[in-house]
Amino acid sequence: RLQKLKEMFISKFGSAPKFYVRAPGRVNLIGEHIDYCGYAVLPMAIEQDILIAVEPVKTQMVQLANTNSLYLDFSTSVNNIQINKTKPQWHNYFLCGLKGIQEHFGLNNPTGMNCLLDGTIPPSSGLSSSSALVCCAGLVTLRANGKTLSKVELAEICTKSEHYIGTEGGGMDQSISFLAEEGTAKLIEFSPLRATDVRLPSGAAFVIANSCVEMNKAATSHYNIRVMECRLATKLLSKSKGLDWKKMLRLHDVQSKLGVSLEEMLTIVEEVLHPEPYSTEEICKCLGISLEELRSQILSQNTQDVSTFKLYQRAKHVYSEAARVLEFKKICNEAPANAIQLLGELMNQSYISCREMYECSCPELDRLVDICLQFGAIGSRLTGAGWGGCTVSMVPTDKLNTFLKNVKKAYYQTDVQRLPLENNSLFATKPGRGALVFVEA
Repeated sequence: RLQKLKEMFISKFGSAPKFYVRAPGRVNLIGEHIDYCGYAVLPMAIEQDILIAVEPVKTQMVQLANTNSLYLDFSTSVNNIQINKTKPQWHNYFLCGLKGIQEHFGLNNPTGMNCLLDGTIPPSSGLSSSSALVCCAGLVTLRANGKTLSKVELAEICTKSEHYIGTEGGGMDQSISFLAEEGTAKLIEFSPLRATDVRLPSGAAFVIANSCVEMNKAATSHYNIRVMECRLATKLLSKSKGLDWKKMLRLHDVQSKLGVSLEEMLTIVEEVLHPEPYSTEEICKCLGISLEELRSQILSQNTQDVSTFKLYQRAKHVYSEAARVLEFKKICNEAPANAIQLLGELMNQSYISCREMYECSCPELDRLVDICLQFGAIGSRLTGAGWGGCTVSMVPTDKLNTFLKNVKKAYYQTDVQRLPLENNSLFATKPGRGALVFVEA
């Protein structure tokens, strides 16, 4: 693949690349939509990745090209980075990583470069292709400008810089992209960022199945509305407990300030919040603020027009999902005889909560989860933001081949649109390694 990329680079730019950067996609085994609430998640890097061939140049231009002809070439001056939030095109994710590194170091005269990108992560599939691209671009810019940072610093900069495109993400994707190690999943905790190895049980494989419904986080408001609902739930829970609610941003802040367990937080949610949606008027009344203050001080730019928010359901999902992550890690560490059964149950509970409480599934994902469970998965759930994208299933190793055959038949071969996509849409994966730089010898 490197050789092929090198040849394409030479025919495109007329000279050879000086180095290559690779950043992997990821699958989140458990812990959906809780990283931006401050809670630990449990992802692993997958073998699919973004690979960029790079040649630093003397001009002040960045020229971007893609091996996939669907993605158009793009060039811009390194001194004038404009990121268009209204159209999240592929090059804008590259520019996020580039701008993040430039701003971190205050680079006045950044190096221009020619870049050719090749990606094997299915786009908009919930396997983090966009974050892998941001991370890859950050590492490319770092290397081209002769700078160094730790993996943790890189992950934190790339998390912040992805916000330039308008997605209020929480940092899981960037962290696993840099901190992943072959053969192990990671428990990723935030503030401060740290990663702990989690050994997965040996008798099971993790299988990714793409629903073939694309979901682009930056192009839809579902994702950012959920972030706001969690923020508003944080404010109302804090106020009811006499905390300084104006300073509280994430559901984790409420738990740590009160010094209670996740189970106790679930009881507090039951006592304080009601299951019916909250109107903006009711939220203002609860907090004692005007609609203008709500919009200018709490809501994000792209959630200003939302008129109702579900706070009870979102908070309930987050606190129960955070508890499932810790339970998942505990089972992996203790490795009881029925570990696979127990982990499968946690994955299934996570999926039900995503579907019922967080409402981030879709009919195709529901159908795919049903099919996976029907053909031998012990646990199956959506992974990534949801509303499309992929499922991840835990399948006993001895049933893997028949499982793959049956799912192909039941989900992909029954639909003319999915049929051509089946080969790249269903695969078993092992925990892969994190981002790397290769230098031309």
